[in-house]
Amino acid sequence: MPKSKAKIVCPIFENSQFPYQGIGIKLGDPFALTYKFYYDKKWGFVVDFGKAASALYSRYYREQFEKYVAVDTIPTTGGIDYLAHQAKADLVGEFKILRHFDIEKVSPGLRFYMGIGFELKTVQLTYDYLYDDGINQNKFGRFDRSRFTYGPEFVTGIEYSYFQMPISAFMEVEVFTDVGLDPGWTKLQGGVGLRYIFK
Repeated sequence: MPKSKAKIVCPIFENSQFPYQGIGIKLGDPFALTYKFYYDKKWGFVVDFGKAASALYSRYYREQFEKYVAVDTIPTTGGIDYLAHQAKADLVGEFKILRHFDIEKVSPGLRFYMGIGFELKTVQLTYDYLYDDGINQNKFGRFDRSRFTYGPEFVTGIEYSYFQMPISAFMEVEVFTDVGLDPGWTKLQGGVGLRYIFK
């Protein structure tokens, strides 16, 4: 290999040198710290932990208001109207098993992967509402609800490692299916990120 070209080849993922490890950051849903264990050239294991993109779930959390509002504890003589909500501590943990496929014929250092995983999600929701107590038609109320759910996910993506430094860049799409609180509810997730690769 010419010396000029050798300088730009990332010094990682040599068949005789596995396993490798990678740690970095993922931007997207979730925004997370990410750790990857490269068992060999074909298999990898990933753990991500971070914060969900709460704005992407705003409509869904709004729709949960009717389920969460405790009408029997509100002294109302009329209706209850949703006003607003806020998501706090919207945290996500993921574990994924990935199968890699070499596609260096498309571009040196490029790999395609797909796999399955399991996701845990927790969020603290604060709802604001208005109600009629018989005296004031627009009386303000507020309550909190905690959500914890989980479910499987399918992931597919690409990973690129043709850099001067031991850095790997990736882009992935995930499909999460809730089997805890809202069985069957599905959400498209994913993001882009970078990992520093080391032994």
